[in-house]
Amino acid sequence: MLTKHFSQNRLLLSILILSITAFTFYACSEEEEDVVTTQTTSSSSEMSGDGPSYKTMKFKGDIEIDGSSTVFPITQAVAEEFMINYQPDLRITVGVSGTGGGMKRFTSGETSISNASRSIKDKEAEAAKENGIEFTELTVAYDGLSVVINKDNDWVDCLTVEQLNMMWRPENPVNKWSEIDSSWPDKEFNLYGPGTDSGTFDYFTDEINGDEGVSRADYVASEDDNVLVTGISGDKNSLGYFGYAYYIENKDKIKVVKIDGGGGCIEPSLETVADGSYSPLARPVFIYANNDHISNRPEVAAFLEYYLTEGSQYVTEVGYVPIGEANYQKELEKIK
Repeated sequence: MLTKHFSQNRLLLSILILSITAFTFYACSEEEEDVVTTQTTSSSSEMSGDGPSYKTMKFKGDIEIDGSSTVFPITQAVAEEFMINYQPDLRITVGVSGTGGGMKRFTSGETSISNASRSIKDKEAEAAKENGIEFTELTVAYDGLSVVINKDNDWVDCLTVEQLNMMWRPENPVNKWSEIDSSWPDKEFNLYGPGTDSGTFDYFTDEINGDEGVSRADYVASEDDNVLVTGISGDKNSLGYFGYAYYIENKDKIKVVKIDGGGGCIEPSLETVADGSYSPLARPVFIYANNDHISNRPEVAAFLEYYLTEGSQYVTEVGYVPIGEANYQKELEKIK
């Protein structure tokens, strides 16, 4: 009887020891798995040889981007596809405060990436230096800045650079269509365009009025190109300008004007922007990346890597011209 009781106790003890051992092994396994996950999501040095980091690693957190409304459609499309296809736990927000507004935030360290439809200005670069921000400029596409009119305008088909200057110069500008061409209506036109924080404003005024920022002020200005589209589509005597993508997206509501830069009337298109014949309103567009974030935030480096490789396919889809695979590779080398 004693032997039987002892055997039962020993059996119970063995079961208890096995249960404790199993629980300990499971807990340790869980802890080790959590450590691996943490290392995978926080270390940019653990790059797998099986492919780019955005495919082989998973990231969490936020990436904040702001800046040009012109570059917005590209970056927004790339960001959405990146999150959907590869990084569902990462949140990327893309603002549209204009190139100048974006640069103010970027050069003070508020954002990781800044969209820009012009190169960074000297004063912006100096502000970045003062705040200890080092950066890399990356060309992501070519754009054909588009001059547009109302769908019911049946008299304007083409404008020369000189005629655009007559309309937009700050000193003694014309105010009626008939002052540009006597065969056109003797009615005042209404102008629409980007605000002064916009890189598109800087580029247009430089090319058309001869100096960056030089423009008449009595026009409807907005950093949101959709606001401009709405204004122009509802105003028969309107004329405005913005990035090519916004014309393509709204070509059922507005008409594009051909531009004569000295070589005849050329309409903006992927082909004329790519071959340079749409002059002088074809231009490169950029993103600027914070170098410290590239080095120390692997999710930022992974997003940029995706942007300049797979992500470049969305450049054409949203209405811009890719810079070519070889050039994207050169841009990618800048961040590596």
